[in-house]
Amino acid sequence: MRYSTHKIVLFLLVCCLVVSGCAQTHSVLRYNVNDEPSQVWPSEPEKPRYRYVGELTGEQNIINDSKERSFGSKLLGWLTGLVAGKRKPTVLQRPQGVYVDQAGRIYISDVSRSAVYVFNETEGTLDVWEMAGKNIRFETPVGMTEDSSGDLLVVDADLGYVVRLNQQGQPVGKFGKGLFKRPTGIAFDAVNDRIFVADTHDNNIKVFDEAGNLLDTLGEFGAQDGQFNSPTYLAYKEDQLYVTDTLNARIQVFSASGDYIRSIGKRGLYVGDLPRPKGVAVDQDNNIYVVESYYDYLLVFSDKGEFLLPIGGTGSGVGEFYLPAGVCTDQRNRVYVADAFNGRVVILQYLGAA
Repeated sequence: MRYSTHKIVLFLLVCCLVVSGCAQTHSVLRYNVNDEPSQVWPSEPEKPRYRYVGELTGEQNIINDSKERSFGSKLLGWLTGLVAGKRKPTVLQRPQGVYVDQAGRIYISDVSRSAVYVFNETEGTLDVWEMAGKNIRFETPVGMTEDSSGDLLVVDADLGYVVRLNQQGQPVGKFGKGLFKRPTGIAFDAVNDRIFVADTHDNNIKVFDEAGNLLDTLGEFGAQDGQFNSPTYLAYKEDQLYVTDTLNARIQVFSASGDYIRSIGKRGLYVGDLPRPKGVAVDQDNNIYVVESYYDYLLVFSDKGEFLLPIGGTGSGVGEFYLPAGVCTDQRNRVYVADAFNGRVVILQYLGAA
């Protein structure tokens, strides 16, 4: 009696699933998979304010922490590769935006992969969410934030609206269709339940309620206070809205009611200037982080707009960036930078001002 190779392999796969199913395995999310040396900023003899934690690049960060894999697990992996052939790994391609929710899940929008990557430290998993609706895929996801119900709001620049995803990554709604020219950044005001969306090509900020109804529009094209030239990324912290006014080379700050407060940064060629700002974020000490994409820096400013510290420079090593884009902070005072052309998200730990 003759058996085909595929039948034999199928039989062995079933056996391996039974064997490996009895063995308990657990995966963890590891940030510094290459064991890069610890690095701090500023360097000695100054007191360190930031420490390198690691980076996220894809499935390489998901590690099986079992001391020894069972024979069944090893054989299953070998046979799976034999049947499926060489599989492309799940990796970040061109990360654009980054957001960390209240549960600590890290969301990364990837404009090349046209998807949202979800790293879950608690469960040690990586998921890729591709769908923006029924039979509709994401095209150019950029900004992300969380609403009061825990849904993820994703701005897709080419689809031209905001997609609402539940915690399982399922599309449960959208808003803003037909109202935007090219939306990019987004921020949520949890006190007043308002959503701010930067409409880059319309040179304004559109304000919505949680149901997706348009409430107001802030700004217009220009270079005066309260005017915009291609606004992109947004952040909201303690009743203040931070807007990256990209082609005006500045960050503008507004009150919760939309009144202009002040500007941070200026056009120039020195480190600390903002020739091409992108991502903006604020930490628990009200330090302001601005991604300066032209010279590949993360710039740190005080809450008063004083320039404190540069981190970066062009490259692919630790503490270097190549066309970085979005930035965010989390409850642990970590800073996440979407290092777009290096295909990674770099993570730094804020060590405090004291």
